[in-house]
Amino acid sequence: MPPIDFNGLDTVVHGPVRLGVLTALRTGGPLDFTTLKKRLEVGDGVLGLHLRKLEESVYLTCKKTFVGRRPKSTYRITASGRKALASYLSAMQALIDAVEAG
Repeated sequence: MPPIDFNGLDTVVHGPVRLGVLTALRTGGPLDFTTLKKRLEVGDGVLGLHLRKLEESVYLTCKKTFVGRRPKSTYRITASGRKALASYLSAMQALIDAVEAG
């Protein structure tokens, strides 16, 4: 069995919350902060931290608007984010295939 290279995994995508965010945006289209928080069942601070990291990595964009007097942040996955997610999932599939073959 050939060695499995874990060094190529994108650590920005690898965390469960970040992977959840990218997956939700890829499958559900643009989503607001509250919707992401409910889907991922995480607190405001935790989600905010991970969204900021994904935004800094240019894997998502944020559009801030106001609904009445309340701020609303809507997130959208970028082309870089789609590519990073696809690469990560491909690496995970290779790992699954290697385990199943062993």
